Amino acid sequence: MPVKKDDSGFRYVQLEVEVPGSPEDAWQAIATGQGISSWFVATDVDPRLGGAVAFHLAEDLESLGRVTAWEPPRRFAYEERDWAPNAPPLATEFTIESRAGSTCVIRLVHSLFASTDEWDDQLESIESGWPPFFAVLRMYLGHFAGQPCAAIRMSGAVGGSEEEAWEALTRACGLAGVSGEQRWRHAVAGAAPLGGFVQRTPPTKLRVTLVKLDEPAAGAGLFGAYTWGTHVMLTITLYLYGARAAEIAARDETAWRQWLKETLLAERAAPAR
Repeated sequence: MPVKKDDSGFRYVQLEVEVPGSPEDAWQAIATGQGISSWFVATDVDPRLGGAVAFHLAEDLESLGRVTAWEPPRRFAYEERDWAPNAPPLATEFTIESRAGSTCVIRLVHSLFASTDEWDDQLESIESGWPPFFAVLRMYLGHFAGQPCAAIRMSGAVGGSEEEAWEALTRACGLAGVSGEQRWRHAVAGAAPLGGFVQRTPPTKLRVTLVKLDEPAAGAGLFGAYTWGTHVMLTITLYLYGARAAEIAARDETAWRQWLKETLLAERAAPAR
């Protein structure tokens, strides 16, 4: 959706997602470090007004903020001042509203003040990135809420176009041509095979596939290709849930990283600058 704006320079994008569970369940998922890390990126939250928020987006890449609203279980907000070079502060607000039938709606608003359209593309890009993670959030709250989570997060820049990178990734993972609700299985040397059912993902500009995993542990696998600035990025995140999640992630992470590096990143390395 296009960025909404007014004459004062206030610009914002808004999304919402309906999830199973109570507002208290949703609050734990969207306003705590453990909860956010279970469906988004590794995150630390100091749970108080003025507390620090840290999103660990990738190796050596993080975004820091401060909590500006802490009203459990209804409203959580924070502000990031250095989310992009020379950018105005980015404000993010989550609100939770209960619905009949043991569900609730989570609304997300990103906003900033700017005198030009310079940052509109970035706001739209941020907006388009949320639907796949919201799909993981729905899965998490519907099946794994409160369970321990250990995630294997891998990404890297590659050469060529985004479409070429996506074709290479899906071909290497055996996901090419696999549609929603089909069974999928893939193995790499030195790690237990991954298996599960490909999910129907929500509309998004991103090239992404979500798998509901049932081996080697229950969880979610998110496979994607996207453009970040001047680079095309490949990314795989495996969210593993349950008592053995940490053990399995520790055992298999090195093998998965080696496979990604040798199979995709090496042969499609981004050109030297």
